[in-house]
Amino acid sequence: MAGGEETQGPGAGEGVPDVVRQRFAEAAREEGPDLASLCLLVGAEAALRREGAARDACAVDRIVDQGQAELDRLAGLLPYERGRTPAGWASALRRLLGEELGFRGAAPDYQRLASSLLPEVLRRRRGLPILLSVVWTEVARRAGAPVYGVALPGHFVVGFGDPRGDHVLADPFAGGARLGEQELSVMVAGATGGAPLSAASLQPAGPLETVLRVLNNIRAWAARRPEQTGVRLWAVELSLLLPHHPGRLRFERAQLLVERGEFARGAREMEEYAAVVAAMEPNAAENMRRAARAARARLN
Repeated sequence: MAGGEETQGPGAGEGVPDVVRQRFAEAAREEGPDLASLCLLVGAEAALRREGAARDACAVDRIVDQGQAELDRLAGLLPYERGRTPAGWASALRRLLGEELGFRGAAPDYQRLASSLLPEVLRRRRGLPILLSVVWTEVARRAGAPVYGVALPGHFVVGFGDPRGDHVLADPFAGGARLGEQELSVMVAGATGGAPLSAASLQPAGPLETVLRVLNNIRAWAARRPEQTGVRLWAVELSLLLPHHPGRLRFERAQLLVERGEFARGAREMEEYAAVVAAMEPNAAENMRRAARAARARLN
């Protein structure tokens, strides 16, 4: 992604049919959500808004189909070997993706929106740990590997084998480096301020959990850049389409609408959310109503 592509104006893509939103909501509610499809739809949302392109079914299909085809192509490059062990799968993916094709990450990747968008990660072969892990799991799954994502605190990695039995963990951000217990403990302690490694943190992450974390990363990226309220808003709105999401995202969306000058709409959503939480959090509800009154006052 070129440098100027990350500074879209707040109104880019508004007033057009929400084809991406419809597809995303449908994909998230399927019995077995497809992680690649969800992440590619996030990328489609970003690309079409950035380019101001027509947000019709053909445009969305093009982005999703190209991404799925590239994952299929990468899986086809993996040499066949009967009876691979978990360690064998980890080594095969490291050689192909990490060494031959150069999929990995570096510190500057945390500063780029492209690092959280699967179509861009497939093109650039650079990204955040979670998006590189999506590439690894999707390529390995297509090749028949017993693979799963692991949502460690602060760093996403990939597991091969049985998470409750024989398995190995690898770090796609480091080109597929194997992770032993010591490396995992240091990684978790660094992200949590010293908390020990727990068995719960090593369990497989589901597709919806993973895509919510992708969207959280996008929200965090945009929150550090006041000019990127548009990016933050669509990341919040996609998150709200997931079957399970933090309820407070509704208030965040209302605040963003106010920041972008949609005072009446933002105030209305604050009041609606205050009514939902009033019984459980009366003080928080009153603060939201106060914020709604302040937003309405800005209309005068």
